[in-house]
Amino acid sequence: MAEQNFKNHSRYVPLYHFVTSTALVALIVGSCINLFENCSSCSKNGGGLYSASLICLMSLVLTLVWFFARSFALKAQDRAIRAEENLRHFIATGKALDSRLRMGQIIALRFAGDDEFVNLAKQAVDENLNSKQIKMAIKNWRTDNNRA
Repeated sequence: MAEQNFKNHSRYVPLYHFVTSTALVALIVGSCINLFENCSSCSKNGGGLYSASLICLMSLVLTLVWFFARSFALKAQDRAIRAEENLRHFIATGKALDSRLRMGQIIALRFAGDDEFVNLAKQAVDENLNSKQIKMAIKNWRTDNNRA
């Protein structure tokens, strides 16, 4: 893996972020078109409306599953990051992280090296830095090689 820094630390999984999301949009659009076509021709051939409705419902359910699976995993990851960085701060200072730090700030601070972590955490609170500002202020980038 290449050395991580501000410019390359984001991670996209093309099959998930691009292919699956595009396929879900196409599925929803196609199933809605199918449903409306079956609705308008319902009186002519009298069938297909039930199955078109089910396909439309399934596409919406799949989209919700796709969204919530990612959302729940990210919430769990956020909790783990908060605990790790709180422990890291406690080891360095003997005190827990400042409760005024927002989750986005804590996530950004995880990339700071041990030598600048404590000062940057204080600066983030004092100056209300956003996550991008925190990441740009990091001089000694701490890589995260454990991501899937």
